[in-house]
Amino acid sequence: MQDQVHHIRKSIFQITDEHSFREVTLEIFRFQARYNPAYRKYIHLLGINPSSVKHIKEIPFLPAAFFKDHRISVTNGPFESVFTSSGTSGSSPSRHLVPDLSIYEESFNRAFQHFYGDITTYCILALLPSYLERSGSSLVYMLDTMIKKTKCKESGFYLYDHDNLYGTLLAPGIRNKKVLLFGVSFALLDFARKYELPEGMDLIVMETGGMKGRRKEMVRKELHDFLKERFHVSSVHSEYGMTELMSQAYSAGNGIFRSPPWMRILVRDSYDPFAYPPPGHTGGINVIDLANLYSCAFIETQDLGRLHPDGSFSVEGRYDHSDIRGCNLMVQEI
Repeated sequence: MQDQVHHIRKSIFQITDEHSFREVTLEIFRFQARYNPAYRKYIHLLGINPSSVKHIKEIPFLPAAFFKDHRISVTNGPFESVFTSSGTSGSSPSRHLVPDLSIYEESFNRAFQHFYGDITTYCILALLPSYLERSGSSLVYMLDTMIKKTKCKESGFYLYDHDNLYGTLLAPGIRNKKVLLFGVSFALLDFARKYELPEGMDLIVMETGGMKGRRKEMVRKELHDFLKERFHVSSVHSEYGMTELMSQAYSAGNGIFRSPPWMRILVRDSYDPFAYPPPGHTGGINVIDLANLYSCAFIETQDLGRLHPDGSFSVEGRYDHSDIRGCNLMVQEI
């Protein structure tokens, strides 16, 4: 199995077109259908023969909720890390078993490079209080690793220290650097209510969603308009990710997300999980994340979204009665 894993892993980050994406996707599906017991059983219960699957839309997507109660892995360990979701009151957290952290690091480093360029040219200021207050956050691991890669001494986590963050943003030494202010929505909102930033900064503001029950839920446009006004930026960027994924999609504004080459979004019919309406229709978001090599690369989320003709997508809410996910508590206008 190890030789196969090594071969597949190399091919994941060498994808350049739809043909290579399709080939690697089907190879990973066959690999995980064989070596992931939980996924194999799920496929069997659906009455699907893995050898009969010839097209991406024929692949069964595993509900993300399985990460709460099942061991989703192609190996019995050992595991370098176990990422956990925040969960909600009375619900079990998701657990993503990671035997090799280097594939996660390669995925988020390459994705950032793909959309934003060299991480070493940035100064990253992170406002993630809710994530720092618990252990097992994949988002904190990602930001901590990226912060260490920057060549900016001001990069770091600022928790609730808004005064220090504001002073850092105004410091002469940072004014000529590219600054990424990355935060959970309620923390960015609190900071924006307290401080207004000067015009002319080379600043990217990026929210990762989440009011965490601490503030009234807001329409994304309302939040973004307020942040743009207070921070004097033309757009607010967003990150789409979750505990069950090793990759992230990014939005440069207006809630339109794009995925790196090894990640794809499919939008399933709201009433038939095996049907896919044409672009423009709202339905459930399915994610193909090939960096999920060691778990399951085919995840059925409870997010509602819309796929656009160019492959980009919008997130438009959650299914009724589904757990509210920490990285996506925003209510999107439909």
